[in-house]
Amino acid sequence: MVKYFRSSWDQVFAAFWQRYPNPYSKHVLTEDTVHWEETPDQNLLSRRLLTKTNRMPRWAERLFPANVAHSVYILEDSIVDPQNQTMTTFTWNINHARLMVVKERCVYCVNSDNSGWTEIRREAWVSSSLFGVSRAIQEFGLARFKSNVTKTMKGFEYILAKLQGEAPSRTLVETAKEAKEKAKETALAATEKAKDLANKAATKQQQQQQQQQQQQQQQLV
Repeated sequence: MVKYFRSSWDQVFAAFWQRYPNPYSKHVLTEDTVHWEETPDQNLLSRRLLTKTNRMPRWAERLFPANVAHSVYILEDSIVDPQNQTMTTFTWNINHARLMVVKERCVYCVNSDNSGWTEIRREAWVSSSLFGVSRAIQEFGLARFKSNVTKTMKGFEYILAKLQGEAPSRTLVETAKEAKEKAKETALAATEKAKDLANKAATKQQQQQQQQQQQQQQQLV
C-alpha cells in the first residue's frame, strides 16, 4: 500500500512525532518514548509504547472471558536516516497475541517524481493462532487495520496543516465523515464474512464431535 503526502519529508518527519492527539486518534489512549539513541552513523533509533482501544467483534467475545483487557499495547520501533531522508517504522502488538498479531512496516521517503512530496510504503501482516476461527479473525483484523490506516492518514494531514499554519477544519471533517462511512462499509462486509467463517468453523467442529461420539458408541457396542 503506497500513500502520499503533499508535504516535504522534513515536514512529515516533524509531524510524525507530534501526530497525537488529533481529532482522528480517539482510539489512541497513551504514548510513551521508552528508548532513544543516536548511532555512530548519525541514524536515530527510538522505541515507543502506545496504548489503543481494542474492541472485539461481538461474535468473538464469546471466546474470551468478560474481564479480558479491552486495550492493546503496541510497540513502535523507528529508524531515521536524516542524510538519505528515510524513516522506517515497525509496529506490533504485545498483548492479545493469541487472538491476533498485527505487524506493520512503513517506509517514509522522498517521492521520486516530486521532491516536495513524501511517499509512504506500508505493509502489514495479520495472523491468529486460534484453532478453527483464525481465518475469521484475520479477516476482521485486516478490515480494522484498513479502517485505522484511514484515521492515521487523516490525523497526519490534520497535524501537517496545523504545523504549516493552515486550518482546513471543515474539509477535514467532511473528508473524515466520508472516510468513516467507507470504513464502516468495509468493516461490515468483513464482519459478515468473518461471522460466516466462524459459523462454518463451529458447525464443522460440532460435526467432528458428533462423529467422535458415534464412533465411541459403536466401539462400546
